[in-house]
Amino acid sequence: MNEFSSTIGQPNLTSILFFFVFICGTLGITYWAAKKSKSASQFYAAGRSVTGWQNGLALAGDYMSAASFLGIAGLVSLKGYDGLIYSIGFLVGWPIIMFLIAEPLRNLGKYTFADVVAYRLKQKPVRIAASVGSLMTVSFYLIAQMVGSGSLIKMVFGLQYETAIIIVGAVMISYVLFGGMLATTWVQIIKACLLLGGATVMVFIVLSKFDMNPVNLFAAATAKYGAKVLEPGGLVANPWDAVSLGLALMFGTAGLPHILMRFYTVPDAKAARKSVFYATGLIGYFYILTFIIGFGAMVLVGQDIITKMDKGGNMAALLLAEATGGTMFLGFIAAVAFATILAVVAGLTLAGATTLSHDLFVNVFRGGKSSEEEEVKVAKRATLFLGVLAVGLGIAFKGQNVAFMVGLAFAIAASANFPALLLSILWRKFSTFGAVASIATGTVLAVGLIIISPTVWVDVFKYPAAIFPLKNPAIISMFGAFFAGWLGSVLRPDLAEQERYEEQKIRNYLGVGAE
Repeated sequence: MNEFSSTIGQPNLTSILFFFVFICGTLGITYWAAKKSKSASQFYAAGRSVTGWQNGLALAGDYMSAASFLGIAGLVSLKGYDGLIYSIGFLVGWPIIMFLIAEPLRNLGKYTFADVVAYRLKQKPVRIAASVGSLMTVSFYLIAQMVGSGSLIKMVFGLQYETAIIIVGAVMISYVLFGGMLATTWVQIIKACLLLGGATVMVFIVLSKFDMNPVNLFAAATAKYGAKVLEPGGLVANPWDAVSLGLALMFGTAGLPHILMRFYTVPDAKAARKSVFYATGLIGYFYILTFIIGFGAMVLVGQDIITKMDKGGNMAALLLAEATGGTMFLGFIAAVAFATILAVVAGLTLAGATTLSHDLFVNVFRGGKSSEEEEVKVAKRATLFLGVLAVGLGIAFKGQNVAFMVGLAFAIAASANFPALLLSILWRKFSTFGAVASIATGTVLAVGLIIISPTVWVDVFKYPAAIFPLKNPAIISMFGAFFAGWLGSVLRPDLAEQERYEEQKIRNYLGVGAE
């Protein structure tokens, strides 16, 4: 077993070759997309020309991050059954998007979720508040992805961490800067196909060693590590922690700016719903694969070797790839994991750039009066700024355990973005003051509580005990945001905004006037 654990950390010719093939192919797509990405609609929303099936694949590609692939497989390999909490939490958010969010978002908005929240409310205060929630979600998610990419490339390509971060930044900036949403969409589609294909092959090889029967695999895991690997409680012992984490993952999905932005790339609300349907199926299939990959790594590689390579278990999937298919297969899976990070980072950067240019520059500073050329120019400058910022943050957080960053990104999305978005769609009496109160309360509670939680207060600051007992704050911060939205709207109602709700409802359900 030890011989395959030793090749990770040395340059792998296969992974470098696959990586360059992927980069060259996607940069070719970027060159093609650059010719079409001239207007704001083309840059932000691929000219609304993406089909439901393509967008479903791209949504899956955008959502299946390296944290999902490497992180969940690693969690399952070390903690067993409890790794499923993450898988199910990530997945359950999609029906909520399908039934509550996708259609109103496509019919009411233009490029960002703030378009929907601000549709009948006062533009400036709502957009400023929504932009803060969006940018914080994007920033925390970006840090986790960048640090993950640096560690992965250092492990597999033998490059310096800083060099790896700069390469990721440069390639991602070129996707977004020149190709806009069209290039980003195709990068995500290619990556989704590669990831699903690679994971399927790995699962097939693993199950072939157990007579193609997952029950035999679970029996082997139980024989090796005891019945506890098939019992809950290994990862989250406190039931309130489990509920809070589940809420963050479930409702955070429906508040992630880079996911919500994808619904503007399709021609109409019907295609938006279709794309969620396809994405849910693909992502559900993917999480079943990661569960089997995790147990496969537990049995075929062993927890000792997994933790020796990485305490958090993040190399479990790569170790299993090498154990089952040799260095060639390891090279392919490593390159796919890297492609995964590139695609997600590109989607995040585009979402952040759209918030800065469309929400803040055009609708706040220019009062909605700006030419398309000027808007695209600002969006490209914002892309460059965010790309450089991502590289800087990735280097600044070198060596930090940033697992909490993804949890925090989901907690902010569930607390700052989701309540305001849902209330603006469903509640006639929702007012501007209520929207700002909801977003501000959700953001402050999510960030404040996670700082004094065990995740940061104990694990990062090394204090002996946390002030706030739960690891994820969503159970408090999300309901706090809903309450603040209700209270703010009751205290400061706006009759004119309530009257505009009828017009919003017609457009929401019938799509009359949707772009």
